[in-house]
Amino acid sequence: MLGDTSFGDSLGDRPSGDGARPGRRALVLVENLSVPFDRRVWQECTTLRDAGWTVDVICPRGTKRDTEAEAVVDGVRIHRYPLRAATGGPAGYVREYGAALWHTLRLARKVGPVDVVHACNPPDLLFLPALWLKRRGARFVFDQHDLVPELYLSRFRRGEDLLYRAVCALERRTYRAADVVIATNESYRDVAVRRGGKAPEDVFVVRSAPDTDRFRPVPPEPELKRGKPHLLCYLGVMGPQDGVDYALRALAELRAVRTDWHAVFVGAGDTFDEMVELSRRLGLADQVQFTGRIPDEDLVRYLSTADVCLSPDPHNPLNDVSTMNKVLEYMVMGRPMVSFELKEARVSAGEAALYAPANDEAEFAKLVAVLLDDPEQRARRGEIGRERVGGPLSWRNSQAALLAAYAAACSKGGGNQHGSTAARRSRR
Repeated sequence: MLGDTSFGDSLGDRPSGDGARPGRRALVLVENLSVPFDRRVWQECTTLRDAGWTVDVICPRGTKRDTEAEAVVDGVRIHRYPLRAATGGPAGYVREYGAALWHTLRLARKVGPVDVVHACNPPDLLFLPALWLKRRGARFVFDQHDLVPELYLSRFRRGEDLLYRAVCALERRTYRAADVVIATNESYRDVAVRRGGKAPEDVFVVRSAPDTDRFRPVPPEPELKRGKPHLLCYLGVMGPQDGVDYALRALAELRAVRTDWHAVFVGAGDTFDEMVELSRRLGLADQVQFTGRIPDEDLVRYLSTADVCLSPDPHNPLNDVSTMNKVLEYMVMGRPMVSFELKEARVSAGEAALYAPANDEAEFAKLVAVLLDDPEQRARRGEIGRERVGGPLSWRNSQAALLAAYAAACSKGGGNQHGSTAARRSRR
C-alpha cells in the first residue's frame, strides 16, 4: 500500500536462484510513485540487477526528489516523465492515467526490446503497454501492489457503480494478459487465483520488507516529547482510507482520561489539511504535531523516541487484506503498536501489536493506555517485531520469491535480447 512509504535488507550479497539470468533485460513500469522513492520497486530493481539483469524503469518524476528526466542510479537506468496528480474527481484520474500511458509507451519505444516487462499497479492500465511489449516477445509480470476494485470502494465510497465495474474489468484484463503475478501477501495471492483465474503455480508472494540498513534505532531524544512522559507516533500516507481521523478521535478519547503524552503524525497526503483541522476541532492542537514529510534521519529520531506507534487503518474491503508499510516500519525500529483488527495486520505484526475491535476508537484509546502503563510489555512486543522483520518477514525471503517468479515467466518462452528465440524470429 502505499502506505501505503519506505525499505529491504542489505543487498550486498549477490542473490542466487533460478531467476538469475545474466544478460537479460527487464523493464519495470510504475505510475503511482517515482523511483527510487518507491521503496518496494527499488528493492526489486536492485535484486534483479544483482542477479545479472539489465534493468530499466519508467515512472513519473517526483516533485522534490527524483526530478531528473533520466538517471542511472546504482546501475539501474530510470526514465521519468512529467505527471500532474489527479484532482477534481474521476475526470482528473482519466487525465492523469491517459498522460501516464502516453508517456509510458513513448519511453518504452525508446528503451527498445526487453525480455520481461514488469508492471506495478495501481492503476490497472499498464497491461496496455505490456501487451505491446508482449507482441514483441517479452514476458509480462504483473506486480499487484493494490486491489484496485477494493481501493475504489474504500476510497470513494460510491458503491458498485459503473466506474467500479470498469475497474473490475481492467483488473480482469490485466490478469488475463499476465504470464506471472506477484502478490504482496497470501490474501492478494488468493484473489489472483480465485478472482483472476490464475494458476496457483503462476502466482508468487513477494512481501514488502523494511530496509534494515536505512532504518536503525538511534538514542531517544526526550525533547521530542515536548515535556510529556510519553510520545505516540503515526507514520504514513494521509488519505481517505488511511484512518488518521480514527487515530485523532481515539486520541481525543485518551485525552479525556490522561494528558501525559505528545503525539506526532509524520507524512502527507490528500487529507493532510483536513486532518490538521480535525485535530483543532477535537481540541488536540496543543498535543498533536503534524510534520509533513521529513528526511529519513528525522523520522528515525521520532521512531526511536516513540513509546507507542499507531496503525489506525479502519476495517474496509481493502485494508483488511493489505499489508501496511507502516506496520513493518514500526517493527524494524522495535516499536510496539496498536492496530485495528485486520487480517493482514495480524499476519504481519503478530504479537508486536495490540488489536482493537474493528473501527472501535474508544477501545483503540484504551489499548494505547495499556501500553503506556506497561514499559515491560512495550519492550517485549517491540523485540518480537524486530525479530519477525529479521526472520520470516525479511527481504531475503522475498528476493528468492521474486527470482522464482522471473524464472517462471522466462520458462514460458519469449524474450528479445541476446539471441533469444523471439528476437531471432523478428530478424528473419
